[in-house]
Formats: sequence, structure tokens, C-alpha cells
Amino acid sequence: MKTLIVNAKIVNEGKVTEGDVLIDGQHIARIGKGLSHPGKTIDAAGHYLIPGAIDDQVHFREPGLTHKATIYTESRAAVAGGVTSYMEMPNTVPPTFTQDLLEEKYQRAQRDSLANYSFYMGTANDNLQEILRTDLTRVCGLKIFMGSSTGNLLVDDPKVLRSVFSNFPGLIASHCEHEPTIRKNAEQFKAQYGDKVTPSMHPQIRNVEGCYLSSHMAVELAREFGTRLHVLHISTAKETELFSNELPLSKKKITAEACIHHLWFNDSDYDRLGMYIKWNPAIKTSADQAAILKAVLDNRIDVIATDHAPHTREEKQQPYFSAPAGGPLVQHSVVAMMEFVKQGKLSIERMVEKMCHNPALLFRIEDRGFIREGAYADLVIVDPHRPWRVEPSNIRAKCGWSPFEGQVFQSQVTHTFVSGHLAYENGVLYEGQSGMRLSFRPDW
Repeated sequence: MKTLIVNAKIVNEGKVTEGDVLIDGQHIARIGKGLSHPGKTIDAAGHYLIPGAIDDQVHFREPGLTHKATIYTESRAAVAGGVTSYMEMPNTVPPTFTQDLLEEKYQRAQRDSLANYSFYMGTANDNLQEILRTDLTRVCGLKIFMGSSTGNLLVDDPKVLRSVFSNFPGLIASHCEHEPTIRKNAEQFKAQYGDKVTPSMHPQIRNVEGCYLSSHMAVELAREFGTRLHVLHISTAKETELFSNELPLSKKKITAEACIHHLWFNDSDYDRLGMYIKWNPAIKTSADQAAILKAVLDNRIDVIATDHAPHTREEKQQPYFSAPAGGPLVQHSVVAMMEFVKQGKLSIERMVEKMCHNPALLFRIEDRGFIREGAYADLVIVDPHRPWRVEPSNIRAKCGWSPFEGQVFQSQVTHTFVSGHLAYENGVLYEGQSGMRLSFRPDW
């Protein structure tokens, strides 16, 4: 099937140009001006056409936690928000510690995912041989929790860490928080406040030092062994000092990610949103927030993602030590960053670089992340002048809530194409074609 998009403001590779894009089957057939086609035509005049966003960190909770989310529900939330590809984490039940369990997730996604997909292999203290069996052309990388976060996947044995960093030949994505520091802080706050610990204390418990100690350790291990390391969800100004912009992304071996919540919120928001913005690592000060954005802009931080991690309202409404960390974001990441564009904090070219181009480059994803002839047609049309309010009725995540509830966004995703399939159009999802398994070039 062919579809022609005309008169769009095409945002690609650092430029905005007006033109047309012809989709033929799964791929982009032509890019130009004055193109014609007898079939379906979409007039995108006044709208941006961007590559589909690639989210390198989501938790879709399947298997084992499907009361919170499923691949089916969350992939549809992603597509409705302009995210056409995602990479999902291993802290499910059971954790993805074997190749058989990893393949089961791929089989689920092949059946249920509307977006393109990949899944990280998980790291335990005793599964090195399983890790080394990972097919780097078909799996995005290895996830290591150097802080336990949600789920018991903590890898804290120094010998195991050194063995993984020295032996795994692909990308290691790390959650970095120093568990002894966090446990000590938690014990002190619990002793002082008991069950009256509040969400605003979260960044003091999971503090700057706890983040920096672990991130520094990961970076030092990567430097020692020449490991391809990607540090997830940077949350502190101090951590941004660990990363460099001296090399182009294609030559970097140590990279970093910023998440929507660390860019959008700061510790002044805990009084208003409470446990609904309890994430690990914690949202911290406005100074940390500003430093993260600065590092995004000067290329010390390479990608923007979500860490979409839904829990039910009932779970999030529990007291501090019982309420889990994380929340849903994948539906609203593109429009949230479009607000930054509107406010002049970020150019739309830089937004597309950090959410579309760079994840493709960083993970060596084949034929995605750019608007190029011959590439897969993962494309998103955004109307920058269509305000809308986030309400429970338009939230597509299974958990049914969002930290953005009540927020009025000035931009709206109107169309999402996944590998050429029109999967979303003006509020309607079309499920006639599943997403594809991402493939990778393991040329580290």
C-alpha cells in the first residue's frame, strides 16, 4: 500500500524543509516536492513530520505484572504518542535472566506489539554464561541494575561486575545507584520519621552521592575494560561531569540518557504530585534539572527517553516505603518535549536528534530513526497548534493515570506510521499490522 504525505515541515538530520514523503509498503520510497500519487494522501501543511521516536528504556511489565501493564496496552500508548520503537527492561516476573525467557518476550511482542520492539537481556549475580549467548544482531543490549530499583535484580558483587564488564561484547545499559548509601539513608529517615516519611524526602534518601558513586564506578569499569556503556536516567548535575562531548556519538563508547521526568519536574513538584513522581533515581533540585538539560544541549547526554514504568493508582497511593517507584510517560514524551521547543529551551531539530536519530545511532539500529529513502517508514506527524488537556479519558496506559494529568499540551500527534503501517490517526488506533523486531549492527 502507498501513502503520500504532502506539504509537511520535514525535520531530519538538523534541518527543517518543506516537502512530500511517499510511503510504499514498509519503506520510504521518495522524498521531494510536488510528488503525486493516486491513492491515500495526507496534507500535512503547517505540521511537522518527524521520524518515529525510539524509546530506549521502558517497562511494559509482561510477564508477571500484567495488572499494571502489558505489551499490548503500552505499545498502543507509545504509538499514540509518536513512539514507534521501544527497548524494554528485564525486571518482569520472572526476570529475563535466560535466553529462553528473553525469546518468550519476543514471541509475545510479535503477537501483541503495535510498535517495533526489542528487549534487554537481564543481569544476575550468576548468569554470565546465559548473558554471553546473547545475539547482538537481534537484542539491543544487556541491562544491569547497579541499584535494586523496582524488583530484585541488584548486581552488587564486585567480581561479577568486573566479569560482566570485561566479557560482554555488546552494549551494557546501567541503572546506577549505590545501594549501601541508599540503604543507610533510608534507615536514618525511617528511624527519625517512621511512617511519616514524605515523597519530598525521596531525593534525600536516593541522593546525589548515591547516584554519583554508582555512575562513577560504572564509568571507571567501562574505561578499564573498553566496555560499551550507556548510563540510564541521569538525575544529578554532578553525574553530568562524568560524560564527554569531545567525540561524535558514532565514536563514543560511554554514553548517557536523560529522561522526561528529570527534565520536566524538580523537587518543588513533590508537594503537588507526591508519590506520582516517585522515580528511581529520584527527581532532584531545579539546579540538577537545569544541568541535565544543559548536558543534553551540549551533547554530554546523548538521548532523551522515558523510563515508562507504570504502577496502579492504589500502589502509588501507599505510604512512602511501600509505594513503588516509576510512572507512565511513553504516551506524552514527544508532546512534552514539544513544549520545550515552544518555550525555546530546545530546538525541534535537537529534539529529533535526541529522541529519534541518536537512539538509532547509539544502538546501531538498522534502517530506522531517520527520514531517508529506503529506510523503514517510521514516521510521525505533529500538529504544533492543537492544544489538548491530559485527562483520564485519553490516557492509554493500562494504569489509567499520568503525572501529566491536567497538563495542557500545545502540540498533538495526529498520525503515526510504524514500518509503513498507519497505526494511529487522530485518536484512532489501527491494529492491522504488528510492529517489527528491531535489528542491530554489532560494530562496536
